[in-house]
Amino acid sequence: MIRRASLVFAGALLGATATVGIYSAVVPAVAAGNSTYKELSIFGDVFERVRAQYVTPPDEQKLVENAINGMLSSLDPHSSYLNANDAEDMRTQTKGEFGGLGIEVTMEEELVKVITPIDDTPAARAGILAGDFISEIDGQSVRGLKLEDAVEKMRGAVGTPIKLTVIRKGADKPLDFTITRDIVAVRAVKSRVEGGDVGYLRVISFTEKTTDDLEKAIRKIKAEVPADKLKGYVLDLRLNPGGLLDQAINVSDTFLEKGEVVSTRGRNQDETRRFSATDGDLTDGKPVIVLVNGGSASASEIVAGALQDLKRATVVGTRSFGKGSVQTIIPLGANGALRLTTALYYTPSGKSIQGTGITPDIKVEQPLPPELQGKVKTEGESGLRGHIQGQSETEEGSGSTAYVPPEAKDDVQLGYALDLLHGTKTDPSFPASPDKAVVKK
Repeated sequence: MIRRASLVFAGALLGATATVGIYSAVVPAVAAGNSTYKELSIFGDVFERVRAQYVTPPDEQKLVENAINGMLSSLDPHSSYLNANDAEDMRTQTKGEFGGLGIEVTMEEELVKVITPIDDTPAARAGILAGDFISEIDGQSVRGLKLEDAVEKMRGAVGTPIKLTVIRKGADKPLDFTITRDIVAVRAVKSRVEGGDVGYLRVISFTEKTTDDLEKAIRKIKAEVPADKLKGYVLDLRLNPGGLLDQAINVSDTFLEKGEVVSTRGRNQDETRRFSATDGDLTDGKPVIVLVNGGSASASEIVAGALQDLKRATVVGTRSFGKGSVQTIIPLGANGALRLTTALYYTPSGKSIQGTGITPDIKVEQPLPPELQGKVKTEGESGLRGHIQGQSETEEGSGSTAYVPPEAKDDVQLGYALDLLHGTKTDPSFPASPDKAVVKK
C-alpha cells in the first residue's frame, strides 16, 4: 500500500497561479519595531483622509482589502489576501469540483492572463488557449480590477452565459467568446492503454482526488495488460498547473520504493521539512517516462523533479514553468485567509527550480499547428513581474511552449516516449536506473 503523506490543507487552483502550500493554524508573531508602527500610523491617517474626503463615499471594506493586497502583491505574484468568500472557494476547488468556466488565470499588465484551460470544461470547449489575455468580461474592462474581482465576475449560476473578450497574440483584433457556465468536475487522472502494452497516465491537477484516481488507473491498466506484456508507463504532466503538496508527494511515492521526494526551506534553517517515499512501488519497477512542458508547474514539477533526481523516470519534453515557491494558507477566522509565500521547495538533489524549471533529460519540441504559431505562451515563472529570483536563474529563464495536440497521432512528445518504451528509439537516459541516483544529504 502507498502511504498517505499526513499534510493538511493546501492552496490549489485558485488565485494568481497554481499554488502548493501548507495550511497553518498557528503562526508565531514577531513584534515590529517602533519605526514600523510609526509608518502604520501614516496608513491610518491616509485611510481616514480617503474615507472622509474622497469625492464619493468609498467602500471601506474594499479599501482595506485593496491595501492588504497591494502590500502582498509587492512581495511576489503568489502571495495574496483571500476574503471569506475566496477562502471558501479555495477549499471547494481543492476537492476537485467547482462551478465556473474551467481556466487557471493570473493578472499581468492589468489584464487577466490564461495560464491554462482545464481539460473538458466550458472554456476549453469554447477554444480559450493558454496565453490568452481576457480584456473584457461581459463588456466591462478588467483594467483596474484586482484578480479576485475578475474571477468573481467570471463565476455565476450554472447555465448562465458570459461573454469574454480575448486578446490573442497574432490575432488581428480581439476575439469574443460566449461561454455557458457549468459545474467543473475535474477528473484528476485520465488513463488508457497505448499500443496494447503501455500504460498512459495523465495527471490533470493535484486535488484531493488525485492519488486515489491514479492508483485506480494503474490497477485498471495492470488488469488489462499482463505483467509480462506491459512495457512501462507514460506519466503525462503537461499543462498541469499544480495543486496540493501532499498529493504531489503521494503521486511521487506511487512510483518509488525509497528516497526523499521534496524538501521545503523557509527563512530559518529550523523550518526545513523533508518528505520521503515509503515502500511500495505500485508500478512494480516498470520503466516510466514523464512528459513535461511549459504548462507543467508547481506540484507537477515536484513529481517530475523527484522521479528525475531519484532516477526512477526519464523526463521528456520541454522546460517546465519554474514555480518553486511554497504558499502557506493562514486562516484569519471570519475575515478569510492569508496566502503567503513562506518557503522554496527543493528536489532530492538539493536543486531549487524557482525561476528555472525542470530541464528534461530528453528535449523534444512539440510543433504548433500553423493557426497557433505565435499564439501559445512560452514564458514561465521567470516572466512574471515581481517573481522571487531563483538560486540558479539564468537569462534563459523558465517555461516553454505549453501546447498538447488534441489528437494523440499528432503528439510528437508522446510518440517519442512510446518509441523509447518500444525500443524503436534509444537514449542513454532511458531506462532510468534508481541505483545510479545521486542525491544531496
